[in-house]
Amino acid sequence: MNKELIIRSGSNTVDFALLKDGKLIELHRDREDEKGFQVGDIFIAKIRKPVPGLNAAFVNVGFDKDAFLHYHDLGPNLATLLKFTKLVSAGKLKDFTLKNFPFEPEIDKDGAITDVLSANQSVLVQIVKEPISTKGPRISSELSIAGRYLVLVPFSDRVSISQKIDSKEEKDRLKKLVLAVKPKGFGVIVRTVAEGKNVAELEKDLQSLLDKWSNMCTRLTTAMHPSKVLGEVNRASSILRDVFNDTFTGIHIDDEELYYQTKDYLQEIAPSKISIVKHYQSKEVPLFEKYNIERQIKTSFGKTVSMSKGAYLIIEHTEALHVIDVNSGNRSNKAQNQEDTALEVNLIAAAEIARQLRLRDMGGIIVVDFIDMGNPENRKVLYDFLKEEMSDDKAKHKILPPSKFGLIQITRQRVRPEVSIKTREEDPNNENGEIEAPILVIDKISADLERIIKDQSKLVLNAHPFVAAYLTKGFPSIRSKWLFEHKKWVKIVPRDAYTYLEYHFFDKEGNEID
Repeated sequence: MNKELIIRSGSNTVDFALLKDGKLIELHRDREDEKGFQVGDIFIAKIRKPVPGLNAAFVNVGFDKDAFLHYHDLGPNLATLLKFTKLVSAGKLKDFTLKNFPFEPEIDKDGAITDVLSANQSVLVQIVKEPISTKGPRISSELSIAGRYLVLVPFSDRVSISQKIDSKEEKDRLKKLVLAVKPKGFGVIVRTVAEGKNVAELEKDLQSLLDKWSNMCTRLTTAMHPSKVLGEVNRASSILRDVFNDTFTGIHIDDEELYYQTKDYLQEIAPSKISIVKHYQSKEVPLFEKYNIERQIKTSFGKTVSMSKGAYLIIEHTEALHVIDVNSGNRSNKAQNQEDTALEVNLIAAAEIARQLRLRDMGGIIVVDFIDMGNPENRKVLYDFLKEEMSDDKAKHKILPPSKFGLIQITRQRVRPEVSIKTREEDPNNENGEIEAPILVIDKISADLERIIKDQSKLVLNAHPFVAAYLTKGFPSIRSKWLFEHKKWVKIVPRDAYTYLEYHFFDKEGNEID
């Protein structure tokens, strides 16, 4: 399996594409104007006003809209955090290690916001959800600082191990190692990638996190309200930290500064893999076109998503709900019964849906209308397959079993705005109209051809002259590739009267094929 990260830098954006065997599975876009409010950033902020009816407070973190802080996101040791922040900000506390800092009693887990917070009070908060639509950031005062193998949790003594580590012996080993090196006053969460690591690697990661904590506390003494006191690492490093593992085979970057930043970061976390980082310098072919990413973006982000064997998805969005409809298209499968055909299409759709959720970073409630299947065993096969396909998804999610109507409901954590890319283009025949991206027409023609060619002894394709020329020119031409693949020759007739994206197939009698 080839796993590659492709990083393209623009004037004010950086795009990150994650490929698995050449197929686009994640796409992230980092804009300059969004860097102030990334998930994980820590701010010193002021309470604007507690709202008893919501049991929450609105907090000024410097964004256009106030951030939202719910009582359940305060953390049990809020009183200790507030006391520590006040003393450090005033310059009265120079020891940031917490080993001699007395903890205050924990707050009541079912208490009221007005009992613990008041207007104009200073508080350290962390971004847990970026601003989305008309809403400000969602924040928490239960702080955590993420590293490669560990997550440091100030004002806690708890050690937690990732649930994705299956071996009880490995969990016990990691817990014993962390307890031996963990300083007093700090909790630690052990990440999945720590599996198999030795004490030296864990201790190095822990010390790096403690240094970040100390530097953040130093900034508090002179920080304005509101301001960022601890920022996430640059997006390239944060993505590597969260997704990088030994299966990666290449990291390709077209920006020299980002190239050196990435090499430096990889030198820290995986020096043996530093050779896979490459600086892409070709001026002839842009980086995303070289790896076929632009084409995949055009085919993946529209309302209609084509799949193999003529099947397709329809994806509709609302503010908090996404609806995905699975369609088998016009395909027919005479060798199998309807139930087997439905299962086959549903499994193809499940794999594509798992990819789409990650690719678009869709969150909230997702309702998928699969093709109805009468056999309960087939519904279970589909459910298990979907769970397996989504097992690599880093976002927290839950999948409910299929209903009798073939609906599967999914909830998926949403921490940043959904990736939305316009794939339709201006219609050259109508200045006020839009058409599908022309790059897709060849894919659609090829998919239709695959669906119908088995049942035809002779096939004629009528298309716009530009499209006809594209299919027949060059060596090997696309038509030649069809001949090699299907063992049948397709006659192509240019038609001047056709619109740019119009095409029709005809059989040997001249009848149009749907």
